[in-house]
Amino acid sequence: MTKKIGNFLFILLLTIAIIPAVSVEAQASKTVNSQSELKAALDDTSITTIVLGQDIETTEKINIMRPVTIDGANHTIRYVGTFGSGQSSSNTVWGGIYVLQVYKTDVTIRNIKLTGGNAALLINGGTATFEGTIDVSGNGFGGIELGQGSGVDTVPQLVVSDNATIINTTESADRPTIWVPEDTDKAILELGNATFELQAGEELTMEEINELAESTENPETNDTTIWQLTIMTFMVALIGYFVRKVAMDD
Repeated sequence: MTKKIGNFLFILLLTIAIIPAVSVEAQASKTVNSQSELKAALDDTSITTIVLGQDIETTEKINIMRPVTIDGANHTIRYVGTFGSGQSSSNTVWGGIYVLQVYKTDVTIRNIKLTGGNAALLINGGTATFEGTIDVSGNGFGGIELGQGSGVDTVPQLVVSDNATIINTTESADRPTIWVPEDTDKAILELGNATFELQAGEELTMEEINELAESTENPETNDTTIWQLTIMTFMVALIGYFVRKVAMDD
Protein backbone atom coordinates (compact mmCIF):
# COMPACT_ATOMS: atom_id res chain seq x y z
CA MET A 1 0.00 0.00 0.00
CA THR A 2 2.79 2.38 0.96
CA LYS A 3 4.57 1.59 -2.29
CA LYS A 4 1.42 2.37 -4.32
CA ILE A 5 1.03 5.71 -2.53
CA GLY A 6 4.68 6.49 -3.20
CA ASN A 7 4.30 5.72 -6.90
CA PHE A 8 1.15 7.86 -7.08
CA LEU A 9 2.88 10.82 -5.45
CA PHE A 10 5.85 10.44 -7.78
CA ILE A 11 3.58 10.47 -10.86
CA LEU A 12 1.63 13.44 -9.46
CA LEU A 13 4.79 15.49 -8.84
CA LEU A 14 6.15 14.58 -12.28
CA THR A 15 2.89 15.71 -13.91
CA ILE A 16 2.95 19.00 -12.01
CA ALA A 17 6.54 19.58 -13.12
CA ILE A 18 5.77 18.86 -16.79
CA ILE A 19 2.59 20.97 -17.13
CA PRO A 20 4.31 24.41 -16.93
CA ALA A 21 6.88 23.33 -19.52
CA VAL A 22 4.15 22.20 -21.90
CA SER A 23 2.26 25.47 -21.38
CA VAL A 24 5.37 27.57 -22.08
CA GLU A 25 6.12 25.57 -25.21
CA ALA A 26 2.58 25.96 -26.48
CA GLN A 27 2.56 29.70 -25.81
CA ALA A 28 5.91 30.32 -27.54
CA SER A 29 4.17 30.28 -30.95
CA LYS A 30 0.83 31.93 -31.70
CA THR A 31 -1.27 31.84 -34.87
CA VAL A 32 -3.22 35.04 -35.56
CA ASN A 33 -6.04 35.73 -38.01
CA SER A 34 -6.89 39.41 -37.53
CA GLN A 35 -5.46 42.84 -36.73
CA SER A 36 -6.60 42.63 -33.10
CA GLU A 37 -5.10 39.17 -32.63
CA LEU A 38 -1.81 40.32 -34.16
CA LYS A 39 -1.60 43.33 -31.85
CA ALA A 40 -2.50 41.21 -28.80
CA ALA A 41 0.22 38.70 -29.70
CA LEU A 42 2.78 41.51 -30.02
CA ASP A 43 1.80 42.73 -26.55
CA ASP A 44 2.29 39.24 -25.06
CA THR A 45 6.02 38.88 -24.34
CA SER A 46 5.69 35.13 -23.77
CA ILE A 47 5.04 34.68 -27.51
CA THR A 48 8.30 34.45 -29.46
CA THR A 49 6.88 33.53 -32.88
CA ILE A 50 3.72 34.97 -34.44
CA VAL A 51 2.33 33.03 -37.41
CA LEU A 52 -0.24 34.42 -39.82
CA GLY A 53 -3.11 31.98 -40.23
CA GLN A 54 -4.55 33.94 -43.17
CA ASP A 55 -4.24 37.29 -44.97
CA ILE A 56 -4.79 40.16 -42.52
CA GLU A 57 -6.10 43.68 -43.15
CA THR A 58 -5.12 46.50 -40.81
CA THR A 59 -6.42 50.04 -40.43
CA GLU A 60 -3.32 51.21 -38.58
CA LYS A 61 0.43 50.86 -38.64
CA ILE A 62 1.61 47.75 -36.76
CA ASN A 63 4.40 48.62 -34.32
CA ILE A 64 6.91 45.98 -33.25
CA MET A 65 8.77 47.03 -30.11
CA ARG A 66 10.21 43.77 -28.79
CA PRO A 67 12.20 40.81 -30.14
CA VAL A 68 9.91 38.46 -32.05
CA THR A 69 9.64 36.42 -35.24
CA ILE A 70 6.84 37.27 -37.66
CA ASP A 71 6.17 34.23 -39.84
CA GLY A 72 3.83 35.24 -42.62
CA ALA A 73 3.42 31.64 -43.81
CA ASN A 74 3.12 33.15 -47.33
CA HIS A 75 0.21 35.39 -46.30
CA THR A 76 -0.25 39.17 -46.60
CA ILE A 77 -0.64 42.07 -44.21
CA ARG A 78 -2.51 44.79 -46.12
CA TYR A 79 -3.06 48.35 -44.86
CA VAL A 80 -6.61 49.48 -45.67
CA GLY A 81 -6.81 52.68 -43.65
CA THR A 82 -6.53 56.34 -44.69
CA PHE A 83 -3.57 58.66 -45.28
CA GLY A 84 -2.75 62.18 -44.13
CA SER A 85 -4.85 64.84 -42.45
CA GLY A 86 -7.31 64.77 -45.34
CA GLN A 87 -8.06 61.08 -44.68
CA SER A 88 -7.17 60.19 -48.27
CA SER A 89 -7.67 56.64 -49.50
CA SER A 90 -4.58 56.88 -51.74
CA ASN A 91 -1.26 55.59 -50.43
CA THR A 92 0.53 58.14 -52.62
CA VAL A 93 -0.55 60.79 -50.09
CA TRP A 94 2.08 60.82 -47.36
CA GLY A 95 0.80 59.98 -43.91
CA GLY A 96 3.80 58.21 -42.39
CA ILE A 97 2.02 54.88 -42.72
CA TYR A 98 4.26 51.82 -42.77
CA VAL A 99 2.56 48.42 -42.75
CA LEU A 100 5.11 47.34 -40.12
CA GLN A 101 7.46 49.46 -38.01
CA VAL A 102 10.38 47.86 -36.16
CA TYR A 103 11.29 50.23 -33.33
CA LYS A 104 14.66 49.81 -31.56
CA THR A 105 14.49 46.01 -31.38
CA ASP A 106 15.53 42.87 -33.29
CA VAL A 107 12.89 41.17 -35.43
CA THR A 108 12.90 38.24 -37.85
CA ILE A 109 10.42 38.53 -40.74
CA ARG A 110 9.68 35.45 -42.82
CA ASN A 111 7.63 34.63 -45.95
CA ILE A 112 5.26 37.59 -46.01
CA LYS A 113 3.84 40.34 -48.22
CA LEU A 114 3.48 43.85 -46.77
CA THR A 115 1.35 46.08 -48.98
CA GLY A 116 -1.06 49.01 -49.14
CA GLY A 117 0.88 51.51 -47.01
CA ASN A 118 3.06 54.50 -47.81
CA ALA A 119 5.84 51.96 -47.38
CA ALA A 120 6.01 48.30 -46.42
CA LEU A 121 8.49 48.46 -43.56
CA LEU A 122 10.28 51.02 -41.41
CA ILE A 123 13.33 49.76 -39.54
CA ASN A 124 13.55 52.52 -36.96
CA GLY A 125 16.85 52.12 -35.12
CA GLY A 126 16.40 48.33 -34.96
CA THR A 127 17.45 45.24 -36.88
CA ALA A 128 15.21 43.24 -39.18
CA THR A 129 16.33 39.87 -40.51
CA PHE A 130 14.63 38.59 -43.65
CA GLU A 131 14.06 34.88 -44.26
CA GLY A 132 12.24 33.30 -47.18
CA THR A 133 10.30 35.54 -49.58
CA ILE A 134 9.56 39.14 -48.56
CA ASP A 135 7.24 41.00 -50.96
CA VAL A 136 7.11 44.79 -50.55
CA SER A 137 5.09 45.56 -53.69
CA GLY A 138 2.09 47.87 -53.82
CA ASN A 139 3.17 50.67 -51.48
CA GLY A 140 2.93 54.36 -52.36
CA PHE A 141 6.48 55.55 -51.70
CA GLY A 142 8.58 52.39 -51.82
CA GLY A 143 9.48 49.27 -49.93
CA ILE A 144 11.80 49.49 -46.94
CA GLU A 145 13.02 52.57 -45.08
CA LEU A 146 16.11 52.31 -42.89
CA GLY A 147 15.76 55.31 -40.60
CA GLN A 148 16.41 56.72 -37.17
CA GLY A 149 14.28 59.79 -36.67
CA SER A 150 14.01 61.89 -33.53
CA GLY A 151 15.53 60.49 -30.34
CA VAL A 152 16.91 57.31 -31.93
CA ASP A 153 20.69 56.81 -31.92
CA THR A 154 20.88 53.14 -32.93
CA VAL A 155 21.91 52.52 -36.54
CA PRO A 156 19.11 50.73 -38.46
CA GLN A 157 20.10 47.41 -39.97
CA LEU A 158 18.59 45.07 -42.53
CA VAL A 159 19.94 41.51 -42.70
CA VAL A 160 18.97 39.58 -45.82
CA SER A 161 19.73 35.92 -45.13
CA ASP A 162 21.20 33.63 -47.78
CA ASN A 163 17.80 31.99 -48.25
CA ALA A 164 15.88 35.27 -48.48
CA THR A 165 14.42 36.92 -51.58
CA ILE A 166 13.03 40.46 -51.78
CA ILE A 167 10.26 41.15 -54.31
CA ASN A 168 9.05 44.57 -55.45
CA THR A 169 7.00 44.57 -58.63
CA THR A 170 5.87 48.21 -58.28
CA GLU A 171 9.29 49.84 -58.00
CA SER A 172 9.90 53.09 -59.90
CA ALA A 173 12.32 56.02 -59.88
CA ASP A 174 10.47 57.67 -56.99
CA ARG A 175 9.53 54.41 -55.25
CA PRO A 176 12.78 52.59 -54.43
CA THR A 177 12.95 49.21 -52.76
CA ILE A 178 15.33 50.34 -49.99
CA TRP A 179 16.18 53.87 -48.92
CA VAL A 180 17.83 55.87 -46.14
CA PRO A 181 16.19 59.24 -45.32
CA GLU A 182 18.20 62.44 -45.13
CA ASP A 183 17.84 62.68 -41.33
CA THR A 184 19.65 59.35 -40.81
CA ASP A 185 23.46 59.37 -40.75
CA LYS A 186 23.88 55.84 -42.06
CA ALA A 187 22.33 52.39 -42.18
CA ILE A 188 23.66 48.85 -42.50
CA LEU A 189 22.63 46.35 -45.15
CA GLU A 190 23.82 42.75 -44.83
CA LEU A 191 23.53 40.48 -47.83
CA GLY A 192 24.67 36.99 -46.92
CA ASN A 193 28.13 37.35 -45.39
CA ALA A 194 28.79 40.83 -46.83
CA THR A 195 28.05 44.10 -45.06
CA PHE A 196 27.37 47.40 -46.82
CA GLU A 197 27.11 50.84 -45.24
CA LEU A 198 24.42 53.03 -46.75
CA GLN A 199 24.56 56.81 -46.43
CA ALA A 200 21.88 59.44 -45.85
CA GLY A 201 19.73 59.91 -48.93
CA GLU A 202 20.89 56.69 -50.57
CA GLU A 203 18.33 54.64 -52.50
CA LEU A 204 18.59 51.12 -53.88
CA THR A 205 16.59 49.52 -56.66
CA MET A 206 16.05 45.77 -56.98
CA GLU A 207 18.67 45.71 -59.74
CA GLU A 208 21.23 47.39 -57.48
CA ILE A 209 20.41 45.05 -54.59
CA ASN A 210 20.86 42.04 -56.87
CA GLU A 211 24.15 43.42 -58.17
CA LEU A 212 25.42 43.78 -54.61
CA ALA A 213 24.32 40.23 -53.84
CA GLU A 214 26.05 38.89 -56.95
CA SER A 215 29.24 40.75 -56.06
CA THR A 216 29.37 38.88 -52.76
CA GLU A 217 28.95 35.52 -54.53
CA ASN A 218 31.53 36.22 -57.26
CA PRO A 219 33.70 39.03 -55.94
CA GLU A 220 35.95 40.21 -58.77
CA THR A 221 38.17 42.05 -56.30
CA ASN A 222 38.93 38.82 -54.49
CA ASP A 223 39.73 37.02 -57.76
CA THR A 224 42.07 39.87 -58.72
CA THR A 225 43.79 39.79 -55.34
CA ILE A 226 44.36 36.04 -55.55
CA TRP A 227 45.81 36.42 -59.06
CA GLN A 228 48.11 39.21 -57.92
CA LEU A 229 49.32 37.18 -54.94
CA THR A 230 49.98 34.20 -57.22
CA ILE A 231 52.11 36.30 -59.58
CA MET A 232 53.95 37.91 -56.66
CA THR A 233 54.71 34.52 -55.11
CA PHE A 234 56.02 33.24 -58.44
CA MET A 235 58.23 36.32 -58.92
CA VAL A 236 59.69 36.06 -55.41
CA ALA A 237 60.48 32.37 -55.98
CA LEU A 238 62.06 33.17 -59.37
CA ILE A 239 64.22 35.97 -57.94
CA GLY A 240 65.26 33.70 -55.08
CA TYR A 241 66.30 31.02 -57.58
CA PHE A 242 68.52 33.40 -59.58
CA VAL A 243 70.07 34.85 -56.40
CA ARG A 244 71.00 31.37 -55.23
CA LYS A 245 72.32 30.45 -58.69
CA VAL A 246 74.56 33.53 -58.86
CA ALA A 247 75.86 32.84 -55.34
CA MET A 248 76.66 29.23 -56.29
CA ASP A 249 78.49 30.32 -59.50
CA ASP A 250 80.64 32.71 -57.48
